[in-house]
Amino acid sequence: MGITHRARGVLRRRDPELTMPPGTRNVVYGPALPDESTVHLVLDLGLRIGEVQMASGAGASDVTATIIAVVSAYGLPHTEVDVIYTSITVSTYRGTDLPPITSLRVVRNRSLDYTRLADVEDLLRRITGNELTAAEAYAELDRITTAPHPFPRWVATLSWAGMAASLAVLLGGGSTPLLPLVAAGSTALVDRVGRLLNKRALPFFFQQAVGGAIATAIALGCYATGLLDNAALAIAASIIVLLSGMTVVGSMQDAITGYNVTAAGRIAELALMSAGLIAGVVLSLYIGVRIGGESVGSLDAQALGRAEVPAPALPLHLPVQMLAGASTSACFALASYAPQRLLLAAGIGGGVAATVHSLLLTLVDVHTVLAGAVATTVVGFIGGIIARRLRIPALVIAVSGVAPLLPGFATYRGLYELSVLGSPSGVATLMLAVATGLALGAGVVLGEYLAQPVRTRLGRLERRFAGPRMSGPLRPTKRRID
Repeated sequence: MGITHRARGVLRRRDPELTMPPGTRNVVYGPALPDESTVHLVLDLGLRIGEVQMASGAGASDVTATIIAVVSAYGLPHTEVDVIYTSITVSTYRGTDLPPITSLRVVRNRSLDYTRLADVEDLLRRITGNELTAAEAYAELDRITTAPHPFPRWVATLSWAGMAASLAVLLGGGSTPLLPLVAAGSTALVDRVGRLLNKRALPFFFQQAVGGAIATAIALGCYATGLLDNAALAIAASIIVLLSGMTVVGSMQDAITGYNVTAAGRIAELALMSAGLIAGVVLSLYIGVRIGGESVGSLDAQALGRAEVPAPALPLHLPVQMLAGASTSACFALASYAPQRLLLAAGIGGGVAATVHSLLLTLVDVHTVLAGAVATTVVGFIGGIIARRLRIPALVIAVSGVAPLLPGFATYRGLYELSVLGSPSGVATLMLAVATGLALGAGVVLGEYLAQPVRTRLGRLERRFAGPRMSGPLRPTKRRID
C-alpha cells in the first residue's frame, strides 16, 4: 500500500504540460524554410563544395565554415555541420514539431587539383555575394567538378621532375650537374609507374613503397657506376617529392582548431603513406648492399649531410637557395594543376621559406626544427595576407611553401642507419624528421593565425570559428531563397 500511495503522489506532482493531450503542448517552431526539395538541393550543394575542399586538403574548420556560409546564403540559418576525415554530415533545424533534414556525403577520392579549388573559391564568393540562385550555383559546381584537368598529365610529370631537380640544387647538389638530372629522371619514372599502378587500383601504401624503391635503386645504381658522388642527395630529393602534398598542414590545422578526430585521421594517413615510402627505401637499400657489396655498402651515414636543408656560404649562394626554393614550390603547384595566377604566389612562398631557413641556419645557428617553424610561420603570415587580397586560396601558398623544407635528408639518414648500419640512432634521426614535419605544419598555421588581424573586413563568420582559415569565404550572408 505504501508503494501505491507514493506512486500516486508522484503522478499528482507531474508537470501539467506533460499530461496534456497530444497537440496541445507548446511547441518551438523553426525558421520558415522553403520546400523540402529546395532544402535538399541546398544541403547537397554545401556538401559537394565541402567535399572538394576536403579532397584538396582543407581543414575541417574551413569546410565547416564554408558549408554554413553556403546554406545560410540560401535560407537555412539553423544548420549544424559535422566533419570527420571520411565524411561530412549536415543537418538543418526545423523546430520541435518537425524532424530535422539531414544529409551525409562520404569523401572517397582525394587528389590535388588547385584549379578546381580556386574555381570553387570563386563560386563561394559569388554565392555569398547574392549573385547566384541555388540552381545556378549547383549547375556551376557540377561544371567545375566534371571539368578535365587544365593541362595534360605529361605536364604534371615534367613538373614533378622539375621539382626533384630544384630540390637537388637546394640540398647542395648544384656543384654536380648530373645530380639534378638523375633526380629528375627517377622522379619522372616514379610518377609514370605510379599512374599505371593507380589505374589498377593498387592501394597508395604500395604505390609509395614502389616509388621509394625505384628512386633509391636508381640513385644507388648511379652511385655504384660512378655517375654520382653522393647518392643520398638524389634519394632525399625523391623522398621529398613523394612526401609533398601530404596532409601535414591540414593535420596541424585540425589539431589546433579542435577537430581532433579529423586530425587523427589525417595523421594516420600520413603515417601510413610514410611507412610505405620507408618500406620501399629500406628494401632497395638492403638489396643494393647485398648485390653491390663494398661499392654500395661503403656509404657513410655520417657523411650523408645534415638533417636539414643546408645553407651554403652567404651571400654568394643565397640567390641560388632562393631560386631553388621558389622553383620547388612553383613546380609543386604546377604538378597539382594550379592555375597560372597561383604559380607566382607559390613560388614566392617557397623562395621566402628557403631564404629565411638558410639565414637562420647560417647567421643565427638555430636548431633545424626551430628554423623550419620560423620560416613557415613567415610563409603563413605573408600568404594569409596576400591570398585574400589576390582572391586565391591560402592553402595553395601554405602547402607549396612547406615543400622545399620537408625533411628528406633526415628521413633518408635515419633509414640508412637502421637498415644498413643497424644503428639504433636511426630511430632518433627519424624522430627528428617527424618533429621537423610537425613544426613546418604548425608554423604555417601560426602564420595564418597571426595574419588574421591584419586582413581587412574580418567578417563575423571568421570570428565565430576561432582559429586560422586556409580556405573558404570570410563573410556570411542573410539572403533567403526567393
